[in-house]
Amino acid sequence: MILVTGGAGFIGSHLVAELAAAGTPVRVLDDLSTGRRENLAGARGVELVEGSIVDLATVERACQGVTTLYHLAACPSVPRSFDEPAFCHAVNATGTLHVAVAAARAKVRRVVFASSCAIYGDAGERAVDEGAPTNPKSPYAAQKLLGEHYLASYGAAHGFTAVALRFFNVYGPRQDPGSPYSGVISIFCERLLRREAATIHGDGQQTRDFVYVADVVQALRLAGERDVAHGSLFNVATGRSRSLLELHAALARQAGGGAVPSHGPARAGDIVRSAASIARIAATLGYAARIGFDEGLARTFAWYRERAARTAPGGRA
Repeated sequence: MILVTGGAGFIGSHLVAELAAAGTPVRVLDDLSTGRRENLAGARGVELVEGSIVDLATVERACQGVTTLYHLAACPSVPRSFDEPAFCHAVNATGTLHVAVAAARAKVRRVVFASSCAIYGDAGERAVDEGAPTNPKSPYAAQKLLGEHYLASYGAAHGFTAVALRFFNVYGPRQDPGSPYSGVISIFCERLLRREAATIHGDGQQTRDFVYVADVVQALRLAGERDVAHGSLFNVATGRSRSLLELHAALARQAGGGAVPSHGPARAGDIVRSAASIARIAATLGYAARIGFDEGLARTFAWYRERAARTAPGGRA
């Protein structure tokens, strides 16, 4: 049995769909605060445990009979970690500690943790590798780094293999644009479809390595299935960064044009430059980013366009 925490959410539901399609027994633990039941509709035979990682007893119940655990449940927002620090700490730090404790007690063999590139802070122009110093600039980043340490220490003490994947900027279908804490691509797609101007925080020259969700699922499965050392750390990215202005221009082309974005003040904790080396995950796990930037944006924008049509008055929803 495989357990996916946060399995009804954006990334988690894509992972669950692939695992279920391969005939793997899958259990999902999700409190459905941001995840959606409909995200699991196409995955046959998936068991849903509705509950939060903040509750240790719930996590322990979900871990029974599990061999591999993918821990994706989180409050994945830098701004929210400043706005609601206690809540985000409870989910991201205490929740991950609960996963570590429950995995140890249930004798889970491997835990794959969705960490974040945010732990590096601003690394300047160079592409960061996994040996780069960590410099969290937000409570969210600090919580993710703490989660890595919790899992590594519990795994070493209790015999499970802990692997941390440091996700860069993940995008794709099912990313919810409705929250003020949503990812930039989902927000840009929604504004372009509405023919409204998006707001870019800062000058738009800040760079990100945007990685399509199918490539993230590839990395998760490799980390869960390949022979790998306890405490391994891997960047998950494409190896190429783009500015937010480049991103908006590329999405505007998908939309057939769009309003020029406005600019607002930079946000607390935002990273200016983000670039990844993926040499370690390529050499160790055989990972390669397969979905190019333009193809990924085309797939993503098509999903948002279909979603907008479905939810419009007279649509199918």
